[in-house]
Amino acid sequence: MTDTIDTAEQPRIAFNDGRSIPQIGLGVFDMAEKETAALVSTAIAAGYRHIDTATLYGNEAGVGEGVRQAAQEYGVPRDEVFVTTKLWSTEHGRDRTLAAFEKSERLLGLGPVDLYLIHWPSPQRGLYVETWRTLIELKEEGRILSIGVSNFNAEQLDRLIGETGVTPAINQIECHPAFQQRALREANADRGIVTESWGPLGRGNLLSHPVLARIAEKHERTAAHVMIRWHVQSGLVVIPKSAKPERIRANFDVFDFALDEEDMAAITAMDAPGGRVGPNPDTANW
Repeated sequence: MTDTIDTAEQPRIAFNDGRSIPQIGLGVFDMAEKETAALVSTAIAAGYRHIDTATLYGNEAGVGEGVRQAAQEYGVPRDEVFVTTKLWSTEHGRDRTLAAFEKSERLLGLGPVDLYLIHWPSPQRGLYVETWRTLIELKEEGRILSIGVSNFNAEQLDRLIGETGVTPAINQIECHPAFQQRALREANADRGIVTESWGPLGRGNLLSHPVLARIAEKHERTAAHVMIRWHVQSGLVVIPKSAKPERIRANFDVFDFALDEEDMAAITAMDAPGGRVGPNPDTANW
C-alpha cells in the first residue's frame, strides 16, 4: 500500500443540508474513459477527495473504478471520496430522470451518489422543476445524499425554491478570473447556495495572462496555482481538470501559500463582461 498525503487541512465548504464538500476537486470533462480510472486513482493518491463527472462525459464507470482502485491501492475508503455526477438535458422529466439516474448509479457502482446535479436548466424544455422534484424524491430515498444544479440563473433558482420548497445545495457555474459572475455568486449566497466553479482556469486561455504571470512569479508558483488559490480564497468550490498526472498533482499543491490583498485586487480587476469561454445557459439549446 502506498501512503497518500495528509488531507487533514484540506478545506471543505458547508452545504445548506448539513453536509459539506471538499473545496478542490478533479474535473473529468473530456477525459477518455480508458484513462479515467487510473487518473482518478492518481488524484486520490495526491490528496483529492472530490471527483466531478457527468452523464455527458461518458466516463462514470471509469470514475467508479478509479475510486475502488484507490481504496485497494492507497487505503482511501469510498466514504472519504465525494463523487458528483450530473443529469443531461435530454433526460429532463420524471421518467427520463429516474432512468438516467439509475444508469449513472449503476455505472459508478459506488452506492449512494454524493451529489447529483441538473447539468443545464434547458428552459426551452420547460421541465426543470419536474426534474428537480424527481431529484428531491431520490434524495428522500437515500440514493442521492445532496442535490443541486448547474448553470442556473437567479430567476430559475427562485422558481425551483418557490415551487418545491427545496433549495439546491450548490450551483455549478462558469467562473474564472476573466469571468467572475459576482452577481450570480451573490445571488447564490443570498439563498444559502454554494457556488462551484467550472472552467476555473478559463479553459487554459488565462495561463499566459500578464497579471497572473506577475503574481505567479511573485509567489514562485504557476498561473494555474494562482487561479486555483483565487477560487479557494474567494470561498468557491473549484474543479480544475487535467488528463496529465503531473498537472493533477500540481493543481492540488495550493495550500502552503496565500494571495495578499494586492493580488486579489489585481485579479478582481481582470473581470470582463465578455470573458465567458463556455456556452451561455440562457441561450444554449441543449
